[in-house]
Amino acid sequence: MNNNLIAEVNIPIIDFMIDAILKEKALLAIKKLQGFELSSEQIECIDALFRAFNKFGIIRKRQMAYILATAYHEAARKEKLGDDRIIYRRIVCVEEIGKGKGKRYGKKIKFSGKPYSFPDKIYFGRGLVQITWYELYERLGKKLGLDLINYPEIALTPNVAAEIAVLGMRDGLFTGVGLEKYINDTKTDTINARRIINLLDSAETIQKYYKEIYYFLSK
Repeated sequence: MNNNLIAEVNIPIIDFMIDAILKEKALLAIKKLQGFELSSEQIECIDALFRAFNKFGIIRKRQMAYILATAYHEAARKEKLGDDRIIYRRIVCVEEIGKGKGKRYGKKIKFSGKPYSFPDKIYFGRGLVQITWYELYERLGKKLGLDLINYPEIALTPNVAAEIAVLGMRDGLFTGVGLEKYINDTKTDTINARRIINLLDSAETIQKYYKEIYYFLSK
């Protein structure tokens, strides 16, 4: 068995110093990946993800790295700097560009095909993993004890976005399969792990992010 796997089995992160060290390593990894300093918003979102790791029992660094890599891919904002350079700031709570325009979920219709008239909301992508569809907002809201149906915009707050990402990926709430299927004591399949969110779309790109982040977390 890989030594990294052995080291991670059943070692809960309960020591605040260990947690802080891992978080600092994650910040360094994201900074290196994007190529410039992190904003306070990015730091807040990464802090929220680590709180969610602790809350929902994510103890494997490989699982942490994959969740961070997913958020890095899914949640980016295009920004123009003062010198006219264009950058993409990653791991920020964002709304889907176009707010569902041209997509089935961009209208008042559920995934089941049943239309709805109330509330006057559209359930397009929001947060760190861009959740979509009425039913998913409803399911996640019930799991977290939040009214995401009437107030879907709260999925844009760091703590809620982080809990949605971590709990949803852990328990397979997005597509029916969760992290343990692909990243567990004996296996690390970071290509098929993409099925947790969206089939194999961008799987190799996210794998590259994962490798960089995990390198920092495991140092």
